[in-house]
Amino acid sequence: MSRTIIFYEDYFIEFYQVLDQKVKGKIQFVFELIKQVDRVPEKFLKHLAGTNGLYEIRIEYQSNIYRIFCCFDNEKLVVLFNGFQKKTQKTPHKEIEKAERLMKDYFKNKK
Repeated sequence: MSRTIIFYEDYFIEFYQVLDQKVKGKIQFVFELIKQVDRVPEKFLKHLAGTNGLYEIRIEYQSNIYRIFCCFDNEKLVVLFNGFQKKTQKTPHKEIEKAERLMKDYFKNKK
């Protein structure tokens, strides 16, 4: 199994650039896992209930929690949208809405 990870526009890059080096390392580790492991544990990649194919990549470092939204395209491709640091139990609704909008744009612009 080998997946390719691509970024949709600059949303993820802008989020990633300001992170601590150790957090970036943890994100790279999880990306490698997603690229190579057939069934990625839910601890790292989880489908968001109530969405149309939206997933969140889950990163924990020390007491901080980070989320990066993505979706699959033809089984192999993981498209990365917005990311954020989670400060509450529930994922902020506006972050989910933003990711859903970006996912729609991605598939629309792909055609």
